[in-house]
Amino acid sequence: MITSGLVNSFKVGLLNGEFDFSSDTTQTFKIALYNENATLNTSTATYSATNESSGVGYTAGGEELTISVNPTVSGGVAYLSFSNVTWVASSITARGALIYKADGVTNPAVAVIDFGSNKTTSGGDFVIQFPVADNQNAVIRIG
Repeated sequence: MITSGLVNSFKVGLLNGEFDFSSDTTQTFKIALYNENATLNTSTATYSATNESSGVGYTAGGEELTISVNPTVSGGVAYLSFSNVTWVASSITARGALIYKADGVTNPAVAVIDFGSNKTTSGGDFVIQFPVADNQNAVIRIG
């Protein structure tokens, strides 16, 4: 089962200074796709290849994310967002995704996204379109 949300270890990691989305250019964030057998929720602490999607055009570990809106605050809510991600000419089935910091050691989780149902491509583009980057909709919001 996949349940959307910011993961608990990410919240603690923010308070411990383990995540920097704007000034530390050495930090890389990625998004990995998962099938319907994955168990991802707010208790997910790190990236794992268990039940990760596979298929033409998909590489284990997922794709690197580009921050499209740096951390900002509006109406008492801090938020940031990423550019959309596309797996071109792919054949993939995924039920959800995990955003994580790709540090090559612990790969700490940031957020889980549940697509609500399986999404499939067969030789087409698999696109994750992030919501509007504002204090009501951005994929990462802290209020």
